Amino acid sequence: MELARTEERIRGVCEDWREDGLQIGFVPTMGALHSGHTSLVDISLERADRTVVSIFVNPTQFGEKEDLDAYPRDPESDANALREMGVDAVFLPSEEEMYPPGYSTYVEVEGVSDGLCGSFRPGHFRGVATVCTVLFRILRPHLAVFGRKDAQQLAVIRRLVRDLRLDVEVVAGPIVREPDGLALSSRNSYLSRLEREQATALYRGLLRAEGLAGEGRTDPAALRSAVRAEIESQPLLSAQYVELVDPSTMRPLERLDRRGLLAVAVFAGRTRLIDNILIDPPENREEGAG
Repeated sequence: MELARTEERIRGVCEDWREDGLQIGFVPTMGALHSGHTSLVDISLERADRTVVSIFVNPTQFGEKEDLDAYPRDPESDANALREMGVDAVFLPSEEEMYPPGYSTYVEVEGVSDGLCGSFRPGHFRGVATVCTVLFRILRPHLAVFGRKDAQQLAVIRRLVRDLRLDVEVVAGPIVREPDGLALSSRNSYLSRLEREQATALYRGLLRAEGLAGEGRTDPAALRSAVRAEIESQPLLSAQYVELVDPSTMRPLERLDRRGLLAVAVFAGRTRLIDNILIDPPENREEGAG
């Protein structure tokens, strides 16, 4: 496995593969790898001839009061795990490598980045769009794999690629969950035992709303209330938002008359967790149901 720390090195590796006619898959990460990440790597290993994984804790997507300094880091362990998986190259750039002195160009995807997390994390998606654009330009992958847990990020990247005519296929990987339903996240390591137990209410609430939709409820307020009720039953949880939106535009739905994304952000103590579920409208419902 190639371990590259400079743009020059990883660019050369990828260019050699391209010259050999090989398909390159790419999985961008911030490290602290868990089964959610490795499931994305598996998709790339299956779909592409060569797979590159980047490990870079991107400072431009963290706000002033967010957890950049505390974000878990174990690049050596991550690289070893990726080597065992059969990954062909790991890109481990420094902050100076990604943002050289004088760097002053940023990419902003309007509209799709405005609501949900964008409302509470100003500049976050600008940082995501910028770092992904730089990585795409360095690696020039044929496909890039992103997880559905970060649904708004996925929508931002898809819009970015479409609008800038970037020659890369964006592939979405499923949410990976613990047996009790909690979505895997690097930030789960911050949770106390009790916070961890109560955090399972996120997924229970989403499933409760999905069940209501299956019974014919199409009113977003009713679906949101079902999720909030489950979250508010846990004293250590506080909902930041619960929204039903179009999964491609992130705009709120007035009614569940097409596939919707029910998304939630919650604080468990001081740890911010997100989760979501795709909900289809009930089949053969009567007009006006809900």
